[in-house]
Amino acid sequence: MTKYSFILLIALIFVFNACNPKGEGGGETTGGALSAKEFKAKIDANPAITVVDVRTPEEFAGGHLLNAHNIDWNSNGFENKIDGFERDKPILVYCLSGGRSADAAQKMRSFGFTQVFELEGGMMKWRAEGLPETTAETPKPTGMSRQQFDELLNSEKLVLVDFYADWCAPCKKMAPFLEEIKTEKAHKVNLVRINTDDNQELAQQLGIEGLPTLLLFKNKTLVWQNVGYIGKEEVEKQLN
Repeated sequence: MTKYSFILLIALIFVFNACNPKGEGGGETTGGALSAKEFKAKIDANPAITVVDVRTPEEFAGGHLLNAHNIDWNSNGFENKIDGFERDKPILVYCLSGGRSADAAQKMRSFGFTQVFELEGGMMKWRAEGLPETTAETPKPTGMSRQQFDELLNSEKLVLVDFYADWCAPCKKMAPFLEEIKTEKAHKVNLVRINTDDNQELAQQLGIEGLPTLLLFKNKTLVWQNVGYIGKEEVEKQLN
């Protein structure tokens, strides 16, 4: 082999390795977001696959995927708790709406996990698709019924419904100005704030798939909705 050919071979090997990303453990990194049906197909194809639910224990008890491990993303020692999983095996990760699982998956990849898949839209999307879940124990019926919700819409005023969760950062950011709107526009708007974790069945019935979700009703008719963070001025435009 000539000196030129040897140098060319080394260069090609370098380029090949640069184009194939590897995790910390040296394996090629795959994975990413899957739809609810794709996520279920992964489980069906390999029932022994590792499934990690990164929600709180309270959320987990209210309904989760069969055989899922509950490791709260916001708890202390998340890194230590995932250390026992094999880094070169596929891992499925999910939360309620997809935010926490995306962060957890990114963290796991940085630790050398090479096949991490997230459930796009989380349990809210899973439930919207009517896919199966189980509970740690049979929960007591809680939350608002659909009939009670409909009764809240019986108003001559506009009714602004806010589906939120205590762990949801955008929800927390919006809460203060929603309370301001409640006070400032009390003559024309009723604000109804609904904790999604405490009203999972109602959220499913109304097709709530992300947080925060704002629903605006006029004469019992839905006239506007928004999913995700939105500023006070944009909300007020819908109320004028």
